[in-house]
Amino acid sequence: MGFLIDTGLWIAVERGTLSAADIQAITKQAPVFLSPVNLADIRFGIELMTEARQKQRATAMFRRMRRKPLLRITADTAEVFGILAAKLTRSGRGPDFRVQDLWLAAQAVQHKFTLLTSNAKDFRDIPGLKFVILAMG
Repeated sequence: MGFLIDTGLWIAVERGTLSAADIQAITKQAPVFLSPVNLADIRFGIELMTEARQKQRATAMFRRMRRKPLLRITADTAEVFGILAAKLTRSGRGPDFRVQDLWLAAQAVQHKFTLLTSNAKDFRDIPGLKFVILAMG
C-alpha cells in the first residue's frame, strides 16, 4: 500500500495552506510517492511565471520535490492509461478529463496505491481508482 499525491496538494503544502502533518494524518506510515506527472505540472507552472520572486520559490520547491521517491511511467502504466481513457470515453465523459490527472490515476491503479487529492470531481468516475479527499479550508 502506498499513496500518490495530487499536484495541487504538493503546491498547497509548499505555499503553507496545508501542512505536511495534514497529509501524514491520512497516509500514516504508508509510503508516499511522487509521479513524473507532478514534476511536469510544477515545471509547466514555473515556466509560465513572470514574477521573479515567485519563480525562485517555485524552483526551490521543484528541487526539493525531485528528492522524493519517484514512480516510473512504464509500458504497463501506458496500458492502464489507455484502458482507463477508453472506459471514460465509453461512459460518456469523453475527452474532458485532464490528461495529467488520468496519468496519475493510471499510476495509482497500476500500483494499487491510493490517490490523495482535494479534487474529487477529477477522479470520482475513474474505474478501479482508490482515492481519498483531503478537504482544504
